[in-house]
Parts: sequence; C-alpha cells; structure tokens
Amino acid sequence: MDTLPASAESTKVAVLEDRLPGGEDNTFVFVYHRAGGMTDADRASVDRQFKSLAKRYPPTSAASGEDEGPPTRLSTDGKAMMFTLQVSTTYGAPEAIVGPLRDAAKDRPAGLELDVTGPAAVDGDMDAIFDGVDTQVLLTTVVVVTLLLILTYRSPVLWFIPLVVVGAAALTAMATVYLLVKGFGIVVNDQNSALLTILVFGVGTDYALLLISRYREALHHHENVRVAMVHALRGAAPAIVASAATVVAGLLCLLAADLNSTSGLGPIGAAGILCALVAMLTLFPAVLVVLGRRIFWPAIPRFGTAVAQKPGLWERLGTAISRRRWVATLGSLGILGVLAVGLAGNTGALREQDQFLSAPESVTGFTVLRQHFPELGGQPMTIFTRPAYQERVLGIVKGTRGVAMAVPEQTSGGWSTISVFPTDAPDTVAEYDTIKRVRTAVHTVNGAEAIVGGPSAENLDTEVTTSRDEKLVIPLVLAVVLIILGLLLRAIAAPLVLMATVIVSFAAAFGGSVFIFDTILGFKGIDSSVPLLAFMFLVALGVDYNIFLTSRAREETVRLGTRGGMLKALSATGGVITSAGLVLAATFAVLATLPLVMLIEVGFLVAFGVLLDALLVRSVLVPALTLVIGRRIWWPSRLSRPAAEPPTGHRALAHDEEPVLQR
Repeated sequence: MDTLPASAESTKVAVLEDRLPGGEDNTFVFVYHRAGGMTDADRASVDRQFKSLAKRYPPTSAASGEDEGPPTRLSTDGKAMMFTLQVSTTYGAPEAIVGPLRDAAKDRPAGLELDVTGPAAVDGDMDAIFDGVDTQVLLTTVVVVTLLLILTYRSPVLWFIPLVVVGAAALTAMATVYLLVKGFGIVVNDQNSALLTILVFGVGTDYALLLISRYREALHHHENVRVAMVHALRGAAPAIVASAATVVAGLLCLLAADLNSTSGLGPIGAAGILCALVAMLTLFPAVLVVLGRRIFWPAIPRFGTAVAQKPGLWERLGTAISRRRWVATLGSLGILGVLAVGLAGNTGALREQDQFLSAPESVTGFTVLRQHFPELGGQPMTIFTRPAYQERVLGIVKGTRGVAMAVPEQTSGGWSTISVFPTDAPDTVAEYDTIKRVRTAVHTVNGAEAIVGGPSAENLDTEVTTSRDEKLVIPLVLAVVLIILGLLLRAIAAPLVLMATVIVSFAAAFGGSVFIFDTILGFKGIDSSVPLLAFMFLVALGVDYNIFLTSRAREETVRLGTRGGMLKALSATGGVITSAGLVLAATFAVLATLPLVMLIEVGFLVAFGVLLDALLVRSVLVPALTLVIGRRIWWPSRLSRPAAEPPTGHRALAHDEEPVLQR
C-alpha cells in the first residue's frame, strides 16, 4: 500500500501478498439475493455464473482451502447466495475489471438482485470517482476564479491577465511536480493533484489582487507605469514573499509525516506556491507594464488625480472598533467560541464505506452481505505466519474475542496464509479492537513471525499513523510559522497574538464545520486525514491575511503610531484582502462539488475557515486586539517604546480622539 509507510504491519502483509503466487489477485465478492427466498432457478444461475467467471478469469494458483466446501454459499435464511472470485492483476486494475464483471452477471432470473462488492470492487468504485477529477477541478476552478475576477474589477479585460498568468503558473507547477516524482519518488495521488490546482489558482489570484491594488494606487502618483510598478512591488512584494514563505515552510513540515500521501503533499504544494510566487512577481508585473494604464479600462487610474474614494465601509468599521475595542474583542471571541462548541459533535473517524456521497454498489453490497451472512460481514484479515506455526496461530486466532471464523489458506514461499473473518462491521471501533487483539495474540507466538493485514487493518494503520503525524506536524507548523512572523514583524508579541487568533479561528471553523457535517449533511464522521490537512491550510493561509494587514500596519505605524497605523492598514487593505479571501474560499469550495465525503469536508472546512479569517478575525479581532494592547503589540522592537509613538513630526492621538486616515 503506497499511502502507508513500509514499517506498518499491514504494509508488510501487502508486500508479501504481492510477492507470493496469487498474491496480486483482486478479490471480488458476488452477493445474490431475493426478498422472497432463493429459488432453484436462482441457485442454478449462481452456480452457472460462478463457473463461467472462474473459466474466464482462472486463478493463478490453487489454494489449499478449496476443499473447505462448495465455491458458492447459501445463507442460513435462504434469501441470498455468494461466492468469491480472485482475479489476477494481469487482467487489469480493479476499476477496469469491476464493470465487465457486473455486465457478465446480468443474465440471471428476473427479480434476482446482485451486488458485486469486496475490497477490489470498493477500490474500483473509488478510482472511478477520481476518473477525470483533475480536469473537473481545473475547469471548475477556472470558471469560479473568472467570475470572481470579473465581479471584482468590472473590467472586460483586466480579469483575463491574472487568470492567464496563474494558469501558466499551474502548468509550470505540474511540470515541476512531475520532475519531483521522477527524481525523488514522491507519492502523488488524485487528492494531492486536486489540491495542487486549488492552491496555485487560489494563492496566485490572491497575490495578483494585492499587487494590482498597490499598482492602481501608485499610478495616481507616478506618470511612468514602470516607476509605478516598481513602487507597487516595493510595497506589495515583502508581504507576498512573506506569505509564500509561510505557506511553503508550513507545507514542507509535512515531510516529517509518516503517511506517504501526507508527506508527498509537502513538496508538491510547496512547488505550486513557489511557481505562483515567481509568476506573480515577474511575468504578471511585466505584462501589466507592457499593456499600460489602458488595462484598467473603463476605470483608468489617472496620474495626479486623487485616489478614488472607497464607499467607507472599512473606515467606518475601523472607527467603530476604535470606539468599542473591548466590545469588538469580546464579541469576536464570543462568536468564535460558539462555533467551537461544534467540536463536541461527531468527530469520530469516517469509515471507508461512508466515504461516498452516494453509496456505490460495492458499499451497498457489504450491507447486504452482512445482513445475510453475518459471519462474513466484516472485511477479512490476512495473517502470514511461518508454516511450522500455522496450526498454533490458527488455534489462538479462533479463540480470540471478535473472530467469527479463521480459515487456513495456501502455503508457499516459506509462509502460510490464514484468512480471518471478524464478527463486527468493517471499519468500526469494535472491528479495530478485534484486529488489535488478534495482533497482540499472534505476536506472542515466538518464531511464528506472524503479521496481520487486510483492508480494515490498512485503514486502522492509516488512522494510527495519521494521529501520530498530527502530534508531530502541528507543533512543527506552529513553530515555523511563528518564527517567520517574528522575522517579518521584528517583534515577539505580535506574532504570538496572531498565532493565537489563527488557532482560535481554526477551532471555530472546525467546530462549525462539524455541526454542518453532522446535523445538516448527515456525514457519519470526519475522515482521519481532514484535521491535519485543514489545520495546515488554515494556519498557513489564514496567517497570510494577517501578514497582509499587520505588515501594512507596521509600515503605517512608523508615520501614524500604532492606533492610526492599524486603522490606516485596515482601510487600505480591507477591500483587497476580503476579495482575496472570497477567491481563495471559492477555489477550495470547488472540492465540495466532488462526490467524495473526504474532499467535501476538506473543501468546506478550509473555505469556511478562510472566510472566517478574512471577514471576522482579520477585519475585527486583530485590529481590536491591536488597539487594546497598543504599542506593546510591537514588543520588543523600537515601535513598542513610548518615544516612537507617534514618530517625530506627528503629534500623538489623544485617547478619545479619532485618528485621521491619511490617503
């Protein structure tokens, strides 16, 4: 299994299965059922279809357990029959085989239902969902970003430039990732590929919005467009570079993860962010300069004219926050706290069978199988042991609580195989407990070298590995982001305050999302990979908006003091950061259009968290906290000293005096 590390017990089992004769077979389970009971014609049809399929897909090796009974089995209630078909991988991948298998079994008596299930069928249905997902995500993202850029600029041409440049960055990122995969063997799956597209378009568009905002301002003060762009880059580039560095550093922390799909996302995402950064700071400015002022038509910024007056929303918001700083602080924290209460909801792990938005045949087949064959209702475990210890291990397993049946299988290559069927439903806590008990029991047999794997064991190992990765990666991400903020703001207090707001925001976004997933969408849990991915994106991307705001606030504080500087920064960046937040949230929301619960959860949670950061945390909470803390927010830099508040040449603002927002 590519996702799990080589040290995982289920991975060792999978490696042995591939190495031994017949180990590369795909397992399909055919479950026939009739509500009124199986007829003689039904039974004959099932036997006939088994023989036909077994002839079409002959087994690669004979199993020693073939004398355990007939290949087809009738349920005790007489309403269902089933058989297992082992299909060699030489016939193709599961997604290529499951369709023809279902078609081959269509010739059966009227009213006789069939579900083709089993581990290979689940894999096939999962892979079918991802067929064409890259194209779907790319096209949907392009449409969403296009609409948002048109609404933002209300220009027939300006929206097209950032879209083309971001598209070029996305293609460059894909080529870079291909080289990384070839050169370093990084694991790339469909999930990571979709996230790469989302990241490049979302972050790249954010950088474009910030640069265009500064460029438009500069064009009012400089007649030469090249000079105006130089000034725009001087103002915007530090914040953009710091933002990219934060996201890249956070993503590279994923390299410390044991789960291959998680660690692979680190360099993949970092490559995408770097490609977006380079494109938006080189190609994008060059294209804007070449096209000149007319690119802003019909609202062309004229040299020597005053900057167009904004509607006043952000000025009025800043004034309100300044007058009621404690109310704004406590009110924001109260809203975030109420949302965080949702964490008390269903945060249990999502079962593999519940991953699909609309249950495919392979999932419904498991339900039918468990209903009529309760002794086979769980996914089988596979145990490898040395042949001399097979009987001893078999006896211990049969006596383990939670095991319905254990059957010896083939012996070859110095290993004996045992198939174990648990009594509990797949991917439940009870089944996982059974797997743990079986592992503990067989490991006590000295010399047997027994190892336990199988589909549910792989899911259990994935959950355990993910939990271990969270405990390692999350503190690492927090530390790295904190260091970058400290270097950017040249302070200690401000980075600590910003990180605290991002963590509270994440808890609120997660809690609110859990409430939506549980009570409205009816999801049956949270995929084990979602918390770490969501934390990674929300911390790294959420800090972006705080970087845009506080870096501008620090710049303005040099002239206006802390209070005036923060309110000026809020006024100047409010519109562009809100637009950037909407774009980034919309791009991640594209994932919610896919029919897989895990991607819906990631897309919704990150989109909701980004909006929460952009509209509440950055717009209200951070300015309010800055005004409450005052100049001490910049401690221990020079700006935190009384002599620097405000600087020479500017009189200090009285405590009850409104700041004058310079334009």
